[in-house]
Amino acid sequence: MRECSPLSRRALLGLAAAAVPLTATTPASAAGARSAGTSVVGGERLGLGGVQVRAAGLPRKLTAAAWLVADRDTGEVLASFNAHRRLAPASTLKMLFADTVLPKFDPTTRHRVTEADLADIPSGSSLVGVQAGTTYTVEQLWRGVFLRSGNDAVHVLAHLNGGVARTVAEMQARAEYLHALDTHVVSPDGFDHKGQISSAYDLTLFARAGLENPDFRRHCGTRTADFPAGGKKTFQIQNTDRLLTGAFGLTPYPGLLGVKNGYTSHAGNTFTGAATRGGRTLLVTVMHPTEGSNAVYEQTAALLDWGFGPGRAAQPVGQLAAPGGTNGSHPTVSPVPERKPAHADATTPGPSALRLTEGAAGTAALLGAGAWALLRRRRASTAGAPAEAVPRQGGRRRAARTTEAPAEVPQQGGRRRARPTETPAEAPQQGGRHRR
Repeated sequence: MRECSPLSRRALLGLAAAAVPLTATTPASAAGARSAGTSVVGGERLGLGGVQVRAAGLPRKLTAAAWLVADRDTGEVLASFNAHRRLAPASTLKMLFADTVLPKFDPTTRHRVTEADLADIPSGSSLVGVQAGTTYTVEQLWRGVFLRSGNDAVHVLAHLNGGVARTVAEMQARAEYLHALDTHVVSPDGFDHKGQISSAYDLTLFARAGLENPDFRRHCGTRTADFPAGGKKTFQIQNTDRLLTGAFGLTPYPGLLGVKNGYTSHAGNTFTGAATRGGRTLLVTVMHPTEGSNAVYEQTAALLDWGFGPGRAAQPVGQLAAPGGTNGSHPTVSPVPERKPAHADATTPGPSALRLTEGAAGTAALLGAGAWALLRRRRASTAGAPAEAVPRQGGRRRAARTTEAPAEVPQQGGRRRARPTETPAEAPQQGGRHRR
């Protein structure tokens, strides 16, 4: 009995490991998605690493971790670099928030802000200066979102929408509707949260969809506005998009429509911009350049120049997916979904409850079978029969190990890299530090 018990425990552990659902242990990759017969969203070339382009003259100094240039009207992707790489989006995720929630409320609707509306804002957030006890119109709150990237304005609007949890679920459903499958939403404001990710491809989808809404276009292209300060007082707020305003020594980009910038100490700088020239509108997303301060805007401007110049002769390397599915439905609310086959450089969230249930049932069945086999062996041993040998392939059995791909999202509690010379992305506003 002493000789067979350890072996039986190892066998049972092996049975249990075999029953764990694959979604809990298998890292996602573009190669895995293709081997399963699933095409990369937007085209196979966009699932590849490195620069994808069919034209000359690309800017030489592009240090971003991912970028993409696309024609807004045709949806053609003219050039890209790591288009589906999953990275922390910072406040550029507010484009998805606005695209999801902006159409729901009349801009003249008035709301008196309560302490509860502001209770769950992450510490260190960028703030426009919303005050409890003050009444704001929905229009004014959206100005706070678009111009100052105010997380306080985001959370007030999320509470008007039924709460943060409901808004996150709606944003996730909207992302799926747009075929933005690299995106996992944790909060409506884009602040650094574990597991909150997107990609250059997805952010470009959000900008393209948002610009279909005239209110979205108007807000993201507004340079300055007056914001309530309590009573009848107001103060002026300026858009933090430096290519729009020409702040911090930059020249405003001709024909720029918007769209949204973002910065946090963990994510670094990210920006999606849209500009029109000669009747053509281009979308450019730049994520996480190695330099700080103005680099994200300078590289965006360089890619726009290329798109309006040599890029006119570029053959597309991919396509921005059209919204909707085969049934044309428009989901508005859904739980966080089971992860679909993903693209490169990402770890998937945990398995769904259904798969965990299936795995638990399988584990229980296999453990039961192992226990039954052990009982048979014990009876055979008592009767004097030799115990049945358990085959061991390749010699000694080893415990199964599971490896996961490193997460793209920088975790809370650590900085990406110290940048002593970096200029903060935006000037501090009342109420706290600005971090996008």
